[in-house]
Amino acid sequence: MAAQPNQAMTDFCEQVNPCLLLEMRCVRVRTEARIQQSWLAGPEKHALLWLAEHTPDWISSDHLTLLGLVAQLAAGAFYALARLDRLALVAVILCLGLNWLGDSLDGTLARVRQRQRPRYGFYVDHMVDSFGALALMAGLAGSGYMHAWIAIGLLVGFLMLSIQSYLATHALGEFRLSFWRFGPTELRILLAIGNVALFWKPMAHILGHAFRLFDVGGLTGIVGMAAMLVAFTLKNTIRLHSEERIGA
Repeated sequence: MAAQPNQAMTDFCEQVNPCLLLEMRCVRVRTEARIQQSWLAGPEKHALLWLAEHTPDWISSDHLTLLGLVAQLAAGAFYALARLDRLALVAVILCLGLNWLGDSLDGTLARVRQRQRPRYGFYVDHMVDSFGALALMAGLAGSGYMHAWIAIGLLVGFLMLSIQSYLATHALGEFRLSFWRFGPTELRILLAIGNVALFWKPMAHILGHAFRLFDVGGLTGIVGMAAMLVAFTLKNTIRLHSEERIGA
């Protein structure tokens, strides 16, 4: 039988629970609660609102998203170049600043101008973040300042936390932008401070042993992200179990 022009493809999917099919037919785009509890959330919000109000009309949210992506790709490239010239570490800091501007201002600009596209923005922003994180960690792995396996561990940790966040957005209707008071802005600042320290002193001495500074920082980051992942997974699992109890 030929499908009718307006007939949803879900009609042809066998569903174990018929209520699920009904829910899929009736689903509407919803606005998730944005949870931003980072240390700098307040001042950053005021700064972004001011910037959005003074952004020229010819600059759109898409332009800013592209700026954020290009800046993070460039940061990864400059990390790789730092193997040859440590002055490239200064260029990384500039790229991190541009990445903050593009990545943080695009959504604020859309909201201020009342030109929001929730599904488009959510999808594009987070795919851009994923490609940017891949480029940044690849650059660190090739920089000589961090062991490749530690950079891979940081990338895996970032992607696992991202998956947790996206699933929580769908299951709980809450999109968390920060974990334990740390958000993307705080992480950029820490990375920039690390670059300054790395420029002057690339090695750290702990208990009489010398380690690469970014290896120590990277391992600390992996442990922190692993703890966040376990804590929020348990918290959300317990909450969902409580909200969807099955009667005896």
